[in-house]
Amino acid sequence: MSRLEVGDAAPEFTLKDDKGEEVSLESFRGQRVILYFYPAAMTPGCTKQACDFRDNLGSLTAQGFVVLGVSKDKPAKLQQFRERDALTFPLLSDVDLDVHKAYGAYGEKTNYGKTILGVIRSTFVIDADGKVEKALYNVKATGHVARLVKELDIS
Repeated sequence: MSRLEVGDAAPEFTLKDDKGEEVSLESFRGQRVILYFYPAAMTPGCTKQACDFRDNLGSLTAQGFVVLGVSKDKPAKLQQFRERDALTFPLLSDVDLDVHKAYGAYGEKTNYGKTILGVIRSTFVIDADGKVEKALYNVKATGHVARLVKELDIS
């Protein structure tokens, strides 16, 4: 698994969102994008992280950021997740894990002392030209959004 680094071109993708509509990274060119990968909708850690993004979305969008969440869940489950937690940003479905792999967000990880293959909780900040501005791997669900807001100097 190769990981992205600052300055790399962000891999292009088109995925279905929680409404079954196609969303392409290219359509956000000219804007800064926070693209985050999480293991599974409606699990405690992923819910905490998604709600943190929801609760900070106003300040993020005021600074010109778009937030996109990506998981291996099917659109129907993402729709339930969005509705249950009043999420106000697009949730994208990557059931084949192709986009996860392109971003290095799927591969070997340690879980309870065992090495397994799985989703690596990761966040990428993509600049207006489609280049990786930040590549953060193995992030914690709790406190991650606050750390990101601080690192991006967003008030």
